[in-house]
Amino acid sequence: MSAEISTAWSKVQEMINSFIILLPNLVLAFIVFFIFFFVARTIKRMVRRFTQNRRHARNLGLVLGRLAQGTTILIGLFIALSIIIPSLKAGDLVQLLGISGVAIGFAFRDILQNFLAGILILLTEPFQINDQIVFKDFEGTVENIQTRATTIRTYDGRRIVIPNAELFSNSVVVNTAFENRRLQYDIGIGYGDNIEEARQLILEAMHETEGVLKEPEPDAIVVDLGESTVNIRARWWIQPPRRADALDLQDKVLTAIKNRLVSQGIDLAFPTHVILFHDQTEENDGNRSRQREGWPVGKGEVPQPRSIGGSLRKLIELQTQQNGNSETD
Repeated sequence: MSAEISTAWSKVQEMINSFIILLPNLVLAFIVFFIFFFVARTIKRMVRRFTQNRRHARNLGLVLGRLAQGTTILIGLFIALSIIIPSLKAGDLVQLLGISGVAIGFAFRDILQNFLAGILILLTEPFQINDQIVFKDFEGTVENIQTRATTIRTYDGRRIVIPNAELFSNSVVVNTAFENRRLQYDIGIGYGDNIEEARQLILEAMHETEGVLKEPEPDAIVVDLGESTVNIRARWWIQPPRRADALDLQDKVLTAIKNRLVSQGIDLAFPTHVILFHDQTEENDGNRSRQREGWPVGKGEVPQPRSIGGSLRKLIELQTQQNGNSETD
């Protein structure tokens, strides 16, 4: 028993002595890794600061900054491991990372897919930070483009996190990609109104609205002959093309158009429906040559309409007559 205790104690002492011998290397490795980590963050900040004022190089700066940071940290990790384990060679580390990379690739396929998509988005720049985009049912301002996901802030103050792989492989509408943006709205006028007069009034209202661009010029075109209205599409351009500006200008333009048309007597028609009531109690019911609603009228006498009250009285008389005949039988 005492021999086993002595053997165990000797092993503990060897471990303690090994740790004491290794302690300076651990401290030095930690210091080296901390220095490389600090240098990596500094390089990332410098790259981002150098490119943040250049719109077309901003995303490239994000990519280069993150790659430089990751590479610097990886080099620091290699050096720190070499200090702790002097017998460890660089070739062994590369081989270990290669085997581990394959295993990690299978285990974290989705994460790596999003990472690569994020790098491609940052390099190709289909949209940038502060752009306003529409993706499926989401619309908002791009807050950040990370290597895994992109975050957008909706107009009602919510944050949406979208995986980069979905953004890269699906259609995205970028509302702020260009300096100008065209808005449009359909206005329905009555069939009895003069189309050219209404068109001219709509153009005047758009030209007089502050914020509507003179070039490209606004226009008004007939796009549909509806059931109750002639639809004229008013189209105008704004700058800048952001959501708040679009809503503000649309409010001003539609208010001006409505007031101008109404003041000049143009009818802003509303849907009209015609309902035909078919009298099922008429003697002519079923006679297509004399039935008034639903079938062409024949050459003979046109049957006169009957009021609802008269139809009800006729129905009561028929029921009373049927009841009397049943009692007689």
